[in-house]
Amino acid sequence: MSEKISQTLKIRFKRAIKRVQNLSSRPSNEYLLQLYALYKQVNEGDCIGRASGGLRERAKWKAWNSVTGTSEFDAMIKYCEVVDKLVIID
Repeated sequence: MSEKISQTLKIRFKRAIKRVQNLSSRPSNEYLLQLYALYKQVNEGDCIGRASGGLRERAKWKAWNSVTGTSEFDAMIKYCEVVDKLVIID
């Protein structure tokens, strides 16, 4: 059973997206892939299909596929936690 996503969490997630865009330095590829995977999981759900394309596309697919089964609620929480770490590092 999935958890109900509160309006507060939705707002926190939207703010986290903006916070990432306003970082003074570019996060590492590892962090970028984590954020990509969690964002896709929130907005599109589980990764389907097979990896295709070049190295970049395959890395993105692999990252997204690694969070398959994560609920929208949990993906939002994890995304916000990663952003909080990046803001501290920045």
